[in-house]
Amino acid sequence: MAVTNGRVPGREARAGKFPGPSLIPSLNAIQRDRGWLPREELVRLSRETRRPLYEIEGLVSFYPHFRTAAPPKVEVTVCRDLSCWLHGADEQIAAIHELYGDGVEIEVREVSCIGRCDIAPAATVEERPVRAADVPQAVQQALDGDEPPALAKTPPRSWPNDPYAAEPDLPSYALVRRLIAEKLGGHETIEVIEESGLVGLGGVLEHAVGTLREAGLRGMGGAGFPTGSKWEMVAGQEAEPKYVICNADESEPGTFKDRQILAEQPHLVIEGMLAGMLAIGAEQGWVFMRHEYGPEEAAVRAELDSARAQGIIGEDVLGSGRNLNIDVFTSPGGYILGEESALLECMEGHRGEPRNKPPFPATYGLWGKPTLMNSVETFAAIPIILQRGAEWWKDQGVNGGAGLKFFAISGDIVRPDVYCVPMGTTARELIELAGGLPEGVELQAFQPGGASSNFLGPDQLDVPLDFKPLAEAGSMLGSGAVVVMSDRTNLLAAATNVLRFFRNESCGKCVPCRVGSHKAHRILTDALERGADADAIDDRIDRLEETLRLTSICGLGQVALGPVMSVLRLQRTPTAG
Repeated sequence: MAVTNGRVPGREARAGKFPGPSLIPSLNAIQRDRGWLPREELVRLSRETRRPLYEIEGLVSFYPHFRTAAPPKVEVTVCRDLSCWLHGADEQIAAIHELYGDGVEIEVREVSCIGRCDIAPAATVEERPVRAADVPQAVQQALDGDEPPALAKTPPRSWPNDPYAAEPDLPSYALVRRLIAEKLGGHETIEVIEESGLVGLGGVLEHAVGTLREAGLRGMGGAGFPTGSKWEMVAGQEAEPKYVICNADESEPGTFKDRQILAEQPHLVIEGMLAGMLAIGAEQGWVFMRHEYGPEEAAVRAELDSARAQGIIGEDVLGSGRNLNIDVFTSPGGYILGEESALLECMEGHRGEPRNKPPFPATYGLWGKPTLMNSVETFAAIPIILQRGAEWWKDQGVNGGAGLKFFAISGDIVRPDVYCVPMGTTARELIELAGGLPEGVELQAFQPGGASSNFLGPDQLDVPLDFKPLAEAGSMLGSGAVVVMSDRTNLLAAATNVLRFFRNESCGKCVPCRVGSHKAHRILTDALERGADADAIDDRIDRLEETLRLTSICGLGQVALGPVMSVLRLQRTPTAG
């Protein structure tokens, strides 16, 4: 491999960075214990780990979850992003501020999306999610010391992607047991696996990759990269060790489907990760979870404990000689960490700034080693695909789609929730499944793939919710979050609300994103304050959008102004000629 000035090209991840281990778990532990990060604790950590104090302070200043001042008796946060804004978040925030003022006992903060769009406008009291309207009651409970525990939402239901729900006699972690038993050599199991094409560990990879490729499974975190190709790419790397990471840092406004999968199907996520580890030859995996998902993290940790008790996770799994370990890495906050290389920077203990690419994580990921990273939904689909086969999976889709798809739907909708439907289901059908819009209003627009997806009008309700059809319609499947807006919504204000989120969540590494998003938001805010409509927005926004899209390092800056431009296209008066 060629080197320049003693460096391997593209190895930005290691250049000038402090070596591990990551100090973020230690900082999380201090904050859990003390409620904040006192300076004396940071000094102690610096001495114990022999790491410069300024490095630690640089981490603390970057991540929004870390507190550098003693917390109040009760901390209240209120979401102000699109789904909550559509339900009167601004008014609720004003009422909560008026109720508690600037008191020292109760601190009220406005925050970005907390992944609770189904109870919009959403808030937290002492990190327990509640409806904004219920904040006073929850605050009083916290002051009285009888605050109920925060539990994950687990309604009594099952999803069509869960083979265990359809086949109650199937032993837990049946796929992993099957893959492990193949190596152990049980006669009946070998016969079954030979029939399926699973012969030896190479056979596991070949069968898994072939099945996933044939099934057409693509990443469900937004990028849509073919899953089988990614697995094969990581497996083909010579460097060791290899790692597997489940990206559960779901932080985009309107998006909460992964939250529900983690709450209701942690066994499928873990089994999908274990299958990936067996296929690529990894022994260590992590579920990277946003800190706001405390109740869901508890569900994942409980399932990991159950898997360890069954001998599915740990050393010498089921007597096979294989070591398979999965841990949880709790994110210290920031939407940018959903970008895979920023996530890796965080896990390595650095500020979560995206890396320049290439190299990509599959070849040079965590600590410079090959890393398989998939989303929650992708891993949760693995068990049923590998058990029932590619044809079964493809047959689940409609309108040319393949497989099943989870969607979170919120906004002006009667039953905001998570729904699992055939890939290719139309927006009209999904909206009807969620109860339609409230009485007395009509649909004006919707976002089909989260905050980064372009707004579509009612004339595109029958476009299949799938990668290619949505791209052809001028939007994208994105994070699988459908946000519905009625005819009472000021769409330009809604798009400006989305832009504010991206402006606030920019990591600041690149100038186009950092400066451009701020300037565009100021232009639009000034226009809205004047009562201007889409026709009054001059071409400065058009030029800023092009600059951000073409020159930003990562996807945040590249899509930040896309929703705004889509609203301008919907509402600007066509010019003659």
